[in-house]
Amino acid sequence: MRQRIAVVGGGPAGLAFARVMHRHDRLVTVLERDPAPDARPPGGTLDLHEGLGRLAMDKAGLSAEFEALSRPEGQAMRILDTDGTVLRDWRPDPAERANPEIDRGQLRDLLLGPLDVRWGQGVTKVVPGGRDGVLVHFEDGRQEAFDLVVGADGAWSRTRPAVSPVTPHYTGVTSVETSLDDVDTRHPDLARLVGDGSVAVYGVNRAVVAQRNSGGHVKVHAQFRAPLDWHAHLDLGDAEAVRSHLLTLFDGWTAPVLDLLRHGTGFVHRPLHVLPVSHTWTHVPGVTLLGDAAHLMPPLGAGANLALLEGAELAESLADGSADPDDAVRAFEERMWARAGRWAKITAAGLERLVSPDPAAALAVFDQVQPSR
Repeated sequence: MRQRIAVVGGGPAGLAFARVMHRHDRLVTVLERDPAPDARPPGGTLDLHEGLGRLAMDKAGLSAEFEALSRPEGQAMRILDTDGTVLRDWRPDPAERANPEIDRGQLRDLLLGPLDVRWGQGVTKVVPGGRDGVLVHFEDGRQEAFDLVVGADGAWSRTRPAVSPVTPHYTGVTSVETSLDDVDTRHPDLARLVGDGSVAVYGVNRAVVAQRNSGGHVKVHAQFRAPLDWHAHLDLGDAEAVRSHLLTLFDGWTAPVLDLLRHGTGFVHRPLHVLPVSHTWTHVPGVTLLGDAAHLMPPLGAGANLALLEGAELAESLADGSADPDDAVRAFEERMWARAGRWAKITAAGLERLVSPDPAAALAVFDQVQPSR
């Protein structure tokens, strides 16, 4: 008999898992709480790394499609001082394809392909150890049993409590996201400032990072150290009030950088939470975790790459069929914990230096990753 397998969450980890299983003719039930693929904005752009996200695309048989959609030029990076002085300006060679960018929405649609997703299926909890298998409870009161439930449901996973009592904690850094549309036509000066990739400005305990997506769309992130309740006396639903607060917070910075905030449309509050660097759990038969549900870390380029590769690797382990499914999951968890632990340490240290009292520390991080040319 075939195993009844469900993956909770239709993000990169869950879809990579389901897509690789589909490639091996293995059925997976994808449970996603959103009512439709476009129910909410998919987020910004991702750089898929060789040996991580790019490897996952290969395992899914999607390398050619990814190459057609990705933007190698999006690897470009410019760093400014708060007065507008250009400190670093790296532009990739035309043949440089180590970490090309792709919009999250494009990646989602690419992975979805032929998959049959059960949209609008909000999961409230997962209970292992039942006579009929692992019981999944839904928001509408229904219950359904599976032999294996893979929790790929993000930072505030409803699957995680089945294997671990740990919850994310606040890093002390918050991010407020805004967007500019049709930037090349409506804001050509800002389009030139951002360039083909990203522009970042680092100050004392704060930063502004703007990143180009496809179609003339730019995501802007204002990052700063503050208590979790920093907005207690601010209505986050009042865009003009948030804009005014941010302009005050970044007062004195060069005008073009402030214009990224002045012209932003809408603001989204994203406090940065993480799981402990070495988050593991005692193996629970019938349940495992992937991606942010397993190892939430600062958004510095590793999380989505790890999520994609983990989904693909777990699928291959199960589809291989040479080992008992529970043994395959257990072995996968050991490999995942070791790799994710290394990246969690790197990204935690990176966040400490990127949003710090010493802006020179942020510049040093960039120089380690990409020496200036």
